[in-house]
Amino acid sequence: MVDFFHLDSDGKAKMVDISDKAPSHRVAVAWGMVKMRPETVALIQEGEIPKGDVFGVAKIAGIMAAKRTSDLIPMCHPLDVTGVEIRFESRAEAGEIEIEATAKTHGRTGVEMEALTAVSVAALTIYDMCKSADRDIVLAEICLVRKEGGKSGTYARRERKHD
Repeated sequence: MVDFFHLDSDGKAKMVDISDKAPSHRVAVAWGMVKMRPETVALIQEGEIPKGDVFGVAKIAGIMAAKRTSDLIPMCHPLDVTGVEIRFESRAEAGEIEIEATAKTHGRTGVEMEALTAVSVAALTIYDMCKSADRDIVLAEICLVRKEGGKSGTYARRERKHD
């Protein structure tokens, strides 16, 4: 059976005490997909979305969100996020935009939630900026791809649905 460290002996939520954990270099990579009409992706690529530079704004939103994850997720520890990178790959013909976020820190707990939050908020920003052109946008398959560091070591997702 899996131990849930976010629960006390009565089954109530609690914050995990990480004070005895040794700091280490930690990296997490998250991935997500935004699906929309091919014409909408083409508008983004051509810089024709009325709200402006979709990828530029979504990148800033994702980075800001990663830095504020503990304000959004109740049991997340505030981290000294030392780096966030966000990459977009768009395919107009398929109506797809891939988002990949890498978050880094040197600390006592991992940055998985920060990477996942970065992808999620970048995807929401794309939706917000493009909703006037396409109301059928879908945010899909947001997942952790890889994490490194800490006591549990390296994790790598075996497969993604889009592969």
